[in-house]
Amino acid sequence: MSSEAEGWNKVLWERQPFPDNYIHPHSFLSSLRRNPNFKPYTYWPLVLLCCAITQHLATIFTFLAVFVRLKERWLDARVLLWVSIVSFFGGYVLYEILSCSNPVRGAFTRMPCTSTPGPFIDWLHHSGSNTIKSSLLVFLALMGLSPVLRTLTAATSSDSIWALSACLFLLNALLADYSSMKPVPQERLTSVLSMNAAISSSVVLASRLPDDLAVFALVLFAVQLFALFPILRHRLQVTPQVAQILFTLTLCVLSFALTVPLSVSVAYIYAGISITVTFVAPGVLVWAQKYKNEIRGPWDVAVPRLN
Repeated sequence: MSSEAEGWNKVLWERQPFPDNYIHPHSFLSSLRRNPNFKPYTYWPLVLLCCAITQHLATIFTFLAVFVRLKERWLDARVLLWVSIVSFFGGYVLYEILSCSNPVRGAFTRMPCTSTPGPFIDWLHHSGSNTIKSSLLVFLALMGLSPVLRTLTAATSSDSIWALSACLFLLNALLADYSSMKPVPQERLTSVLSMNAAISSSVVLASRLPDDLAVFALVLFAVQLFALFPILRHRLQVTPQVAQILFTLTLCVLSFALTVPLSVSVAYIYAGISITVTFVAPGVLVWAQKYKNEIRGPWDVAVPRLN
């Protein structure tokens, strides 16, 4: 049999006097591969990738701090409304600047940003007018629904509202899209579910506010944080690393500063979660790489190789 095995080839399209599952005894061990597709991670690039998670957690705690201030009447709803409007236009301008400096091909059809001022100004005017129209539509819709949202959970106890809101925010954090910008961004089902969970949690919390203006301001603020900010965050991930670090640090400091006056213990818990996610978790992943031991051999399903 050994002399006949010299003419054996590991192909199925050729007729041979061997069964289909035959393996040459001398080539069996030589075909074993350990961690064939393994790419080792390094610590600091993982820390930079975790900044997206840290930013998302900062937005959640910022929203909760704003909600508590509105509920206790420590924050004027008109101030929050103006902050939301200014933040929207500032974020829109930043998004367009990043789109010009880092265009994404294939994502959508848009006028390229050229050095010629005429076509660029016309394109910016057209794009800005469409954005303002869409924003006014959302603005008026939320304003009209504010009285309904304020009485949405009038028959529900506050304990149920807090538990439901916590579960929805946890679902939002688990399903959020933390991936970096791709050449052709695709909307994932998990990211849509994450946004819906955050908006639903914001609506049930807003129903506990005392007046319609506060409900309107909080829901508008939630739409910006959980629907519009993730789009800008994906754009910011293609900026230089220094800009990403400064932006993450700014959000963390802001959310921590808003949380400390309300509850020192909650602020410490938030700081511990942020440090664990940003610095401890990447270290654990790098440390655990040495225990990865995936062995592949002839017994695995054949993977066709196409030219």
